[in-house]
Order: sequence, then structure tokens, then C-alpha cells
Amino acid sequence: MIGYLEGSLLKIGEDRILLLANQVGYEVLLPAYVIERVHASNIGDPLALYIYYQQTERQPKPVLIGFNSEKEKEFFQHFISVGDIGPLKAVKAMTLPVGEIARAIETKDQAALKKLKGIGSRTAQKIIATLCGKMERFALPTEAATRKMSVDGETVDAVIEVLVSQLGHKVSDARRLVAEALDRNRAIITPEELFEEVYRGESKP
Repeated sequence: MIGYLEGSLLKIGEDRILLLANQVGYEVLLPAYVIERVHASNIGDPLALYIYYQQTERQPKPVLIGFNSEKEKEFFQHFISVGDIGPLKAVKAMTLPVGEIARAIETKDQAALKKLKGIGSRTAQKIIATLCGKMERFALPTEAATRKMSVDGETVDAVIEVLVSQLGHKVSDARRLVAEALDRNRAIITPEELFEEVYRGESKP
């Protein structure tokens, strides 16, 4: 079973890519928030993805679904444990970053979950009933939680601004990177420390 692929981009589609790894081209489905980031890349650029491998008797053709990190893949595995949400429906539904979806689940925000593609009121209720209380480690911090951290909100906003305006990240990606950095290191105080932790996380495979 394939759990991780590292190679170069051969082709970028609307919801999938072709990744060349060890002289083999792998077609990989990507959630919308992942494909957005890949669209900023060029053919031939290096790319590493954590892979969810799907193959069943009813669906014998293997399907590969790619994620930026092992943590995102783990969230996906929780997400598809909800009744009526299979892997293909889940990958289409994940139009927001994992942190935002997880926070909506933890705060029981049905309106936010209904913004996901293909998710209606009944399914949103099922998601909350199944996963609420289990998603805290995946969720982006609320503004109130951020204020309780040693790093202040102005520092967080300043780092996000630089990531977006100077380094070309999308706002959603910048917020995710900062949230993950703060989750890894609660002792961060200065913008320099936060930048260092963000890129330490980015450099990990």
C-alpha cells in the first residue's frame, strides 16, 4: 500500500495531479485546499504528499488521495468514519483547510460545515455527532485561545501578513502554518521565533 509519494509534477488538473516518482506516474486526487497550493507550482517542480490509498471489492481500481501532512491525512481518516461520507465524497467536500473544518466541528458550527461541497444539514449533524470532542488537535485556535498563548495576536497577524504579502502564501495556508507552529511550540514569543517554527515545520517531509 502506498502511504507517501515524493517526486515531480507531470500534470496539474482541476482536482488531481500526475506525480512522477521513480519513473512511474501516479494520478493523485487532491482536496480543493491542497490543489490550490499546487496550482501555484510549475510542471517539473518537486512535490511530496502523504497518501490515503483506497481500494475495495466494489471499487477495485485503486484511488490515491494526497495531503500536505500526515496530520491532514489522519484528519481525513476520522472524517470518513462518519456515516454516508466515503473517501471520494470526503475529498470533494474538503474545500476548506483541515484546521477550519475541525474547528467548525468542535464549535458545532453547522452553518460552516454546510459550506463544504455536498454537505447538507443532515450530514453536518452526523459529522458533529460523530466527531465533536475528537477534533481539538486538528482545529485552528480561536481568537480567544490565541490570546491565551504566550505569543500575542499582533505577532500572529504580522507573521500571517508577511507570509501572504511577501512570500506568496494564501491566507488560509498562512493561518494553517502559523496554527501548526504554535501547536508544536507553545513557548514562542517573538515574530522571529514564530517564523523559525513555521519553516521548521515546512521543511519536514
